[in-house]
Amino acid sequence: MQAMKLDKDNAMDQADACEQKAKDANIRAEKAEEEVRDLQKKMQQLESDLDVTQEKLMNANQRLEEKEKALQNAEGEVAALNRRVASLEEDLEKSEERLLTATQKLDLAATAGDDSQRMCKVLENKALSDEARMESLENQLKDARILAEEADKKIR
Repeated sequence: MQAMKLDKDNAMDQADACEQKAKDANIRAEKAEEEVRDLQKKMQQLESDLDVTQEKLMNANQRLEEKEKALQNAEGEVAALNRRVASLEEDLEKSEERLLTATQKLDLAATAGDDSQRMCKVLENKALSDEARMESLENQLKDARILAEEADKKIR
């Protein structure tokens, strides 16, 4: 009986030890569950933060694409304006060449006009002197005719 009592005491000690282990295990399990809940909360928070961050990233990427499109458009406009400037510069250069040619022709025409005016004055002066000479010659011719007629009258 003593052996049974001893077995019983040993069994009770073992049961107490098992109960203590079970309590310790339950405490550890509760702590682990609490840690799991905390980790789940952190995981949910991180997932939420991840969603927000991904949304921000998508927005930032969309804005970046818009800015890149705007940049491409602006670069296209700049290229078009540069081509337009180059074209205008070419036109200006051609216009300046035409102006130079026209100015040279105008100078030649002005010189020719001046020469023509001088020649006109010379010819006018010559015409006046020729008219005066013609008048003089006509008068001399009249005088000569008169003399010839008088001489004819005297001879007849």
